[in-house]
This record gives sequence, structure tokens and C-alpha cells, in this order.
Amino acid sequence: MSLLGLLRHLAEVERKWFRQRFAEQDVPTRYQSDAEPDGDFDGAVADQAIVDDAWAAWRDEVAFAEQFAYDTDLDFIGRDGSGQPISLRELLVHMIEEYARHNGHADLLRERIDGRVGQ
Repeated sequence: MSLLGLLRHLAEVERKWFRQRFAEQDVPTRYQSDAEPDGDFDGAVADQAIVDDAWAAWRDEVAFAEQFAYDTDLDFIGRDGSGQPISLRELLVHMIEEYARHNGHADLLRERIDGRVGQ
């Protein structure tokens, strides 16, 4: 696990939910594939071009999600990964949970670096 891997993962999560599932765009995943399901983390290596790409990808996906949410009624129904209905309102709550969970992962990484806990 790395901060860069988390960033790439969140770009992938934003893309899957908003572009693929809700806007029904036929776009490929950014980092994951059948051959490399953990590509978001496995491909997160210390190379400036990869770091720059990850930030650009995340910003692009967040901008799309923000515009989609702005333009769409909160009662809009999309589909989750298993095809079950989910409203935009529920998705936004889910995304808050997703980011909160991964912020916790980032905090664990910080604890490993500086040794401070419970602050």
C-alpha cells in the first residue's frame, strides 16, 4: 500500500462509479484489468511521470463526478457493480465512506513513518 496507490485507486473508483455505472460511458478502467486487478496499486512506482499521471487522472475523474452530480437529480438511479439499483444520493454517501476509509489507510502509512499514534 502506498499513497500513490491510494490516489490511483480513488481515480479508478470515481471512474467506475460515475462514468461507467452512472453515466453509462463505455470507457476502460484506468489502471485495473482482468490480467492486473491490482494495477492501481501494483503500478504505483516512484516515477515522476506516473505520479503526474495519477494526479491528472484523479483530478479528471473528480471533475467529471462533480459535474455529473451538479447536473443530475439526487434521486437519479444508477446501478452498482452487481447491477442493483442505487440512487445518486446513496452513491454520494458511499463515496464519503470510501474516502474516509482510505484516509484511514493513509493515516496508517503516516503512523509507520513518524510513529505518532492516536493524534
